Amino acid sequence: MICAQCPRTCGAERGEGRPGGVCAMPAEAVVARAALHFWEEPPISGTRGSGTVFFSGCNLRCVFCQNSVISQEGFGKAVTVERLREIFWSLIGQGAHNINLVTPTHFAHAVARALEEPLPVPVVWNTGGYESVETLRGLEGKVQVYLPDLKYLDPARAERYSAAPDYPERAKAAILEMFRQTGPCVFDGEGLLKRGLVIRHLLLPGGLPEAKAVMDWVAGTFPPGEVRFSLMSQYVPLGRAGEYPEIDRKLRPSERRSAEEYMAALELAGYAQDPEAASGDYVPDFDLTGV
Repeated sequence: MICAQCPRTCGAERGEGRPGGVCAMPAEAVVARAALHFWEEPPISGTRGSGTVFFSGCNLRCVFCQNSVISQEGFGKAVTVERLREIFWSLIGQGAHNINLVTPTHFAHAVARALEEPLPVPVVWNTGGYESVETLRGLEGKVQVYLPDLKYLDPARAERYSAAPDYPERAKAAILEMFRQTGPCVFDGEGLLKRGLVIRHLLLPGGLPEAKAVMDWVAGTFPPGEVRFSLMSQYVPLGRAGEYPEIDRKLRPSERRSAEEYMAALELAGYAQDPEAASGDYVPDFDLTGV
């Protein structure tokens, strides 16, 4: 395949067993872990867990990536479309509330084929937010819940940390397309998300102005209560963060507190992550579980 899945439009030739492009992945899906996950937002994890499939490779390759073993080091196992669908059904059999696809963008072609027959639980598209609107349109009707990051609204920061100065405009356009597809959030009787959009933002050290700008955009773009906002404070300096002195530290309690107060002042419906999540202990062990 000549790849045009994401905004990089790198045109790389990705063949069977032949990695290529910024994502450095072949055409077939590569999976690093598939298991029940209990640390997503409450309406996604619920009581039985989210059926989470971690894909290898990434089109962003952020310097502070918490999962760099799979996003940038190529760990994982190539699977067929048929095997991918078997993985989905195995997780459903374990009681998963949904099928949660983590960093799936560069495998959208394979995922779409695996979802040709509807599943009995919602499908969650869990992404860094750097998406092509055209690729998202190919998923319409197959994905019920979108869970994108909105990492940056400052192109300079997007370029410095993710080599993607066009990230702000691309991510905003993608999020608007996601909302067009899902409409307002819909929950079931147990409070689980059946359909809708949850926008995440990872608070970085020194990133309070960016976080406020992101929250302003969300509050000013969507009617109250129609989407959910997730303020994430799990940052720890992993990956290549040590090469960037300004982010080579944990968050200060005052940064987290100020961001949470701003979210409350805007009356954004959503979730603020427990500060205990700011630990390397919360990074999954990638050992091909369930693959």
